[in-house]
Amino acid sequence: MRNILITVMMLIVVALMFNTIIAQDNTGTKARIETHGDTANTTLGNMQP
Repeated sequence: MRNILITVMMLIVVALMFNTIIAQDNTGTKARIETHGDTANTTLGNMQP
């Protein structure tokens, strides 16, 4: 029973860390990757052949 409780608590902690670090709207890793991707696409689109 104790092992199950510890496992559930660890999963909750991981889920909270994911939401804080990765999926945060403005400063999360996902938002930063999307921003850099948009910038790269714009730069590539503005290049003349």
